[in-house]
Formats: sequence, C-alpha cells, structure tokens
Amino acid sequence: MKAIVQRAYGEPEEVLSLQDVPMPAIKPDEVLVRVKATSLHPDVWHVVTGLPYVLRLMGAGVRRPKHRIPGTDLAGVVESVGTSVAGFKPGDEVFGESIKGYQWTNGGSFAEYAAVRGENLALKPANVTFEQAASVPTSGYIALSGLRDQGKLKAGQKILINGAGGGVGFLAVQIAKAFGTEVTAVDNTSKMDLLRSAGADHTIDYMQEDFTQGTERYDLILDIPGNRSFSEIKSALTPNGLYVLISHDGYGRTRGKWFGSLPRVFGLMVRTPFDRYLAMSGFSSPGKKETMAVLRDLIEARKVTPVVGKTFPLAEAAQAIRYLADGQAVGKVVLTV
Repeated sequence: MKAIVQRAYGEPEEVLSLQDVPMPAIKPDEVLVRVKATSLHPDVWHVVTGLPYVLRLMGAGVRRPKHRIPGTDLAGVVESVGTSVAGFKPGDEVFGESIKGYQWTNGGSFAEYAAVRGENLALKPANVTFEQAASVPTSGYIALSGLRDQGKLKAGQKILINGAGGGVGFLAVQIAKAFGTEVTAVDNTSKMDLLRSAGADHTIDYMQEDFTQGTERYDLILDIPGNRSFSEIKSALTPNGLYVLISHDGYGRTRGKWFGSLPRVFGLMVRTPFDRYLAMSGFSSPGKKETMAVLRDLIEARKVTPVVGKTFPLAEAAQAIRYLADGQAVGKVVLTV
C-alpha cells in the first residue's frame, strides 16, 4: 500500500515521503480501515518536527519516531475486523482515531489502510462526507472533553471560547450551543463570519478588543491557544466560573523548543486543587468510545457541522502540514486518499 513515511524528525518537506509499505496486520481488538480521508491537527506537526524535544521522551521516540507513518484522524471503509471487535463489519463507513498512545505519537492514518482499535471508531454519519468526518475525531474529542467533562458546562451558562476559529474551537462553539449555552467566540478578523455561521451568539475580534478588559463575566472560559495569563483570564470569570486550558505553542513560535507549553500546563495542574477557578485537567481521559458516539449523534442531529477548509492529496502531506503551521487554514486541513 501507499503511505507517507517519516524517516526522522525535521521539516516536513525533508523527512516525509510517499512510499510502498506492507499492509498493517490487525490485532484481535483492531479494525482494518481502507482510508478515504485523514485530517491534520497541531500534534501532527509536533511529531513530525520532534518539537518540543521533551515529547520524544514521552512516547514519540527519542532519536526517530517510534511509528513511521504519521496521522491519527481518519474516515474510511471497514476492510476486516479483529476477532474480539463487535459492532463493525466489512463495508461499514467509519471515522475515528488510529491513535497509538498519546496524540503526539504517529498513528498511521496517512496511508491507504490503517489498523484502528475498535473502541476508537464510530459509524460515520450519513449526512457528512468522508473529508468532513475525518476532520472531527481529535478536535471534537478535545472540545467535548474540555467543555463537558472538565468545564462541567450546563444549559444557560455564558461560555467564552478563546481561539474559536481553529479546529477545536469551531467544533467547541457548536457543541456549546448544542448544550444550550450562550457562546462568545474570540478570534481574528478573518474568522468572524465563520464563527457566526457556527452559531456563536457574540464574537470578539481580538485585534480590536481585549475580552479580559471588558465588563462581561463568564461561567466557563475554554482557552485553546493559551495566549493570556491566568491572572488576566480570572478577571473575566464569574465568582464560580471555571477556566479550562487546552494550550498551544504556535507551532514552536511562542514557546521554547525543549518544553513548549508544558511548563504552563503542569504549573496550572499543580495549582488546580488550591484554586477554585481551575478545572481538573490531564493529558488523556477515558471514554473514547462514548465520546465518539456523542460526536456522531451531534453530527447526525445536525447540531455540529464539520467544516473543511482545504484538501490535499496524500502525496502532498508535507505541503499540507506546512500550510497548517503557517496559520493559513480557515476550517480543517484534510488529506484525501
């Protein structure tokens, strides 16, 4: 089969190439999926470049990637099913994550076929394309777990989503609306129309207005880029409000090469038991199967509509990663297979 293979850490154009590789053999708990589309997210950039360096010690591989084929998010058709997997059969259209450990390890979805654990898959909603479905798993999981599980959002609350125009943020706006909240979405000028189309009740262009200096107070702030200090954020929370940090290091531009955004994340985790504004957080959460089912139901009910900003053929994976890292994308970046 054809697959994108990563020979080392470095710039995408230098370390990625399209090659012929053996088909993956599935374990009893896995499903072999014929990939139709696979999407990009920031952790794909992290594992291709090997930045920040500490991630290499956290499962990605020290000198070179432990798994050679990048990508985790996919949609496709079931080719075969492992002996212990229930709920899927050959020919089913599915979407999910071919994750192998944490998000910052290569998962093998940049290929014609991928082995995926059955619990990380769901049947693809019939009302979206393979490209749309492939754009959901990681971003949707982060958005749903951040809002529902960490943020404990409830109907009637006022929610602010900082960085709402990215892959996680765009889905978070729709998920928050589906839960009956009043949503304020923050991003740059070019994404205001996109955020309104997602259902945001209010939009703030951070190039024109600083939400931490306003008079509005929010029950929950989902901070995706992590580009404001916690002390600034607290001023925009209600007395019982919660702050959930996703954090992003701007593809290496805003944080150090050794640790990236991890020091801030760890620092807030340590403070969480002592500060009522901080939601409990961590690097992984249980319930992938349940989360995928919820995302599928929201899409089928047309409460969440994934938006694909640009597609590339599989052979142009390096160019797609560069496009994502350059900040050009409005909507998700997807590879077609």
